Amino acid sequence: MANTKSAKKNVRKTARRTVENRAVLTRLKTLAKDTRAALTSTDVAKAREIARAFISAMDKAAKTGVIHANKAARAKSSVSKLFTPAKK
Repeated sequence: MANTKSAKKNVRKTARRTVENRAVLTRLKTLAKDTRAALTSTDVAKAREIARAFISAMDKAAKTGVIHANKAARAKSSVSKLFTPAKK
């Protein structure tokens, strides 16, 4: 258990941040799942809208430090690849 006043405060801060970060991560997972589901549907406009929301959420999570910037870039790249056909 924390002994000093600052250590006790850090325990409280960590608990609060953990809850906030978990909410962001859960939203990212849900958006990723929705994006994959939208790609299998025939409505391309709706799929693009959902993918745009996913990419925006990934950017925000990376900006605030919830996820690593490279992870966000990797996820955004994989989603955008699905919308642009490969050139041969």
